[in-house]
Amino acid sequence: MLDKSLPPILPVGTQVVIENNAARQRGTMGVVVQAPADPWHVYRVRFPDGFEASYKRQDFSVLSQFQSGESAEVDPLAEQDLYQHVIYRCVMGSRAYGLDDDDSDTDRRGIYLPPAQRHWSLYGVPEQLENDSAQEVYWELQKFLSLALKANPNVLECLYSPLVEHASPIAEQLLAMRQCFLSKLVYQTYNGYVMSQFKKLQTDLRNRGVAKPKHLMHLIRLLLAGITTLREGFVPVEVGEHRERLLAIKHGEASLDDVESWRRDLHREFDAAFETTALPDRPDYAAVNALLIEARRSMV
Repeated sequence: MLDKSLPPILPVGTQVVIENNAARQRGTMGVVVQAPADPWHVYRVRFPDGFEASYKRQDFSVLSQFQSGESAEVDPLAEQDLYQHVIYRCVMGSRAYGLDDDDSDTDRRGIYLPPAQRHWSLYGVPEQLENDSAQEVYWELQKFLSLALKANPNVLECLYSPLVEHASPIAEQLLAMRQCFLSKLVYQTYNGYVMSQFKKLQTDLRNRGVAKPKHLMHLIRLLLAGITTLREGFVPVEVGEHRERLLAIKHGEASLDDVESWRRDLHREFDAAFETTALPDRPDYAAVNALLIEARRSMV
């Protein structure tokens, strides 16, 4: 079991400032190029001139904390490993859509719920945790809920992912009430995302004379998802019967004229679905707020 009293291991790439070591003058900045497997062993730090040296954790500060006047003595929570507070983790991207191939990454998304002491402190908490090397993004709970209430497609899809790897009791409650986030705002938000993809398509055509197949595919996929959400009251993640046609677009096997024709047809369907949808005008803010308060209380 993870010992929460121990400081987290800083990742490779962390910028640091030397505090106590004869090898370099105090205040010299470097970057971690090798991290230990546990808190008791040394880090390898490289400096701008290429020189490298080994340092114990107490010999340096993280640059961002040094600049703001923080230290381990002032705030023992400043480097708390917030990843241990992830309450929901799911797989998204091509693997969740059913559009993956041998070269596809595994993209994980989710939610973390910070401890009250860290949340209340001067140092606060980040709105999201990102680990590019592991293809992971975790939103802080309130940020996630706010985005979901605005019908952000990326966030709504997380609530409907068919590939859930971890869900705490609070996250299970959230999944059970995911209908509360769906409203007619889906029409405006999804239209906005589709138009952004369409703008990328036009830019590619103007600058390169060809559109990126991935942009085309996501444009169509978003329209398909928006139509189903408005008509049936749930967010489809797996593309199902549309898989082969979307893969043809992804692999550049579909003509631009065929894709454009499909897009126009789907836009008409999307408009029609909005006219007849049974979704409410706005999401259930009260229910979502009650869940957030309950979650915050659980971390006191």
